Amino acid sequence: MTERFLPPPSAPRAAAFFDLDRTLISGSSTFTFGVAAWRASLLASRQLTGDAVRALSFRLFGASDERSASTRDRLLGAIRDVPEADLAALNGVILPRLVEQVRPESRELIEMHRNAGREQWIVSASAQGIVDPLAHAIGMTGGIGTRVAVRDGVYTGELDGPFVYGEGKVEAIRTIARERHYDLERCFAYSDSISDQPMLELVGHPVAVNPDRALEALARSRGWPVVIFARRAKRILTASTVVGSVLGLAASAYGYGLHRGLATAGHRGRRDRRRAGRGVA
Repeated sequence: MTERFLPPPSAPRAAAFFDLDRTLISGSSTFTFGVAAWRASLLASRQLTGDAVRALSFRLFGASDERSASTRDRLLGAIRDVPEADLAALNGVILPRLVEQVRPESRELIEMHRNAGREQWIVSASAQGIVDPLAHAIGMTGGIGTRVAVRDGVYTGELDGPFVYGEGKVEAIRTIARERHYDLERCFAYSDSISDQPMLELVGHPVAVNPDRALEALARSRGWPVVIFARRAKRILTASTVVGSVLGLAASAYGYGLHRGLATAGHRGRRDRRRAGRGVA
């Protein structure tokens, strides 16, 4: 860990941990990286086509251990022998696009946790060189991502530490919690995928966001909050009975989106009635 991860004298006793893809942002950070790398001639068109297919699959069906491991190995192979400086230069293109993909509801949750004195972290299998700059760009405490080994300024194509996925996220969170003196029972975690069950079970306040079927079933059986972020309307599906503060946090975070969605629906209803009155199909 670098020195900036050392706890300040008045370190918070709790934090909120956010998965990145389909949780904090609406899509796949890997695909955004792939497009930028292709335009910089660091990725072949054939590889980009594969990324597009995988990104669509991810958007429709979520992550899986097999897909995530395949993506990890493919990207490690793709950047082998690429100068670290060449990929770092892509951040000027990648970061603005990822910042645009951050959900409005996510921003509100980050702000709420900040106001409550909790630090906020992205925890993702995506590369540390993307995750940490993105976290700082949107005002979070930091990001914990997968590190790739560098030798003589060139990527080796091997990992430099754990793959921050599944149990790897638990290892990463436990490490940062020890260093910053977090009480994990007071911490929050947000994810869309059943692959993050270990991370969600690690904290006292797990929240399922746009969950895949397996995670939604698990969350309902455990009484965890389940929230849906949608483009036109936002609503809370279920709420945990564990603590009222969780429900209040979720309700205020998504209330604005729900209000906007209902207002849009009302406008469309009035428009449709006007069209029907004019005999427009």
